[in-house]
Amino acid sequence: MSKLIRRYSDGERLNHWALAIFFFLAGLSGLAFFHPSLFFFSHLFGGGAWARILHPFLGVLMVLSFLGLFFRLWKDNLFDERDREWRRNAGRMLRGDKAGMPPVGKYNAGQKTVFWLMVLSLLVLLVTGFMFWRPWFAPYFTIGVMRVAVLLHSIAAVVLVLTVIVHIYAAIWVKGTVRAMTRGTVSEAWARQNHPLWHREVTQGK
Repeated sequence: MSKLIRRYSDGERLNHWALAIFFFLAGLSGLAFFHPSLFFFSHLFGGGAWARILHPFLGVLMVLSFLGLFFRLWKDNLFDERDREWRRNAGRMLRGDKAGMPPVGKYNAGQKTVFWLMVLSLLVLLVTGFMFWRPWFAPYFTIGVMRVAVLLHSIAAVVLVLTVIVHIYAAIWVKGTVRAMTRGTVSEAWARQNHPLWHREVTQGK
């Protein structure tokens, strides 16, 4: 049986799942107002009035949860020269040819891109959300500014949802990845195959 390697601490995993919960709650309450056909989602929160009241608070909690992960993981998600080579060969990986991929550290260029898309979209959601949050902050902005804020908020929300879908799909697609966020460990074989530079760093104690 392959030796197990610690990939995430208990705190990191709790932080991740808290973020996931707040993401789904904020997303569903927001979808209720995205289009009339989706208003039925508001019933999950006690009706339209409660969904409107709770959505911004859930959004703030989602951002605060992400900040916990951001300060833990941002250094590991900085791009370097190896990421350019990984992107050039990404087509081979999508065709199932992992053997031709350049070695990567704890995260590959795809995972790093997902991370920074989340950072950008959450930042836009936070700033624009405050701009039309009634009754607290909206009175400080003109109707024209708030309309632009609503548009940007919607675009950022779509980007975030699509990014999370890619994140979930990739975690399921690469066998053994989900275990990292459910148990905190991965097999040594998984680490050697998918993140050889990180595997070398961990096993050599550097």
